[in-house]
This record gives sequence, C-alpha cells and structure tokens, in this order.
Amino acid sequence: MAKTSEKGKEKSKATTETMRNLTSLEQICGGDRETYEALSVMFLDPRKIDVSMKQAVDNAKKAEKEKDVASARMWYQVAGGLAIYEGNTEKVVEYYGEAERVTGEKYLILTSPDKALAKAQEYYKQYLLS
Repeated sequence: MAKTSEKGKEKSKATTETMRNLTSLEQICGGDRETYEALSVMFLDPRKIDVSMKQAVDNAKKAEKEKDVASARMWYQVAGGLAIYEGNTEKVVEYYGEAERVTGEKYLILTSPDKALAKAQEYYKQYLLS
C-alpha cells in the first residue's frame, strides 16, 4: 500500500514539474496542441516591432513586384503577426493567406483563426501589461 502512495506522489510531482516547464502560451492553450502550434507565428511582444501593419504590407507588395519571394513572405508574416496582436481575424486571414499564396507554405493559423486569436489575446492580456 505504501508503494501506491509513493507512486501517486511521484506522479503528482512529475505533473507539477511538467507544468513548470511549459511556456506561458502552452499553459494558456492547455492541451490544444494545434492552436499552440498555429500561434508559433505570433509575436510574443509585438510592441517591439517598429513598423506598422500598413508599412509591412507595402513592403510585402514591393518585394512581390521585385520577385523577392522570401522578403514578401517575411513582410506578410510581420503584417499577420501585428494583426494577431490587434485581434483582427480578417487581416490575419488576409496576410497569412498572402504569405501562403506567395510561397505555397501552409500556415496552421488559417485553420482556426478565431480560436487561435482568442488564445493570443488571452496571452497578451495576461503578459503584456500596457
């Protein structure tokens, strides 16, 4: 009987240790691995980005005209990341959709953008005290 009690304590300790090792975003997403992975494109502190969403989109379009696919993708991702911060689902879909169109790369955030943005907003409210 003592062994069962010891195993229970060890399991509880392991669970606690695992929770401590999770990132803040993983904790907010809970067991929803898909949403967590979809948010791999978000900025943890977008206040440090020194371009506006409009500037990022303009840069992306310019790069696209110049056939610079890598830069176009990067700028669309910046615009999309800023849209995540703003909680603007329509713009997230638009900008990550453009990045996807330009490169053919798939973005998980386009699978369930509303759900992902809800978790992102929860993260921002909790960790970015303005």
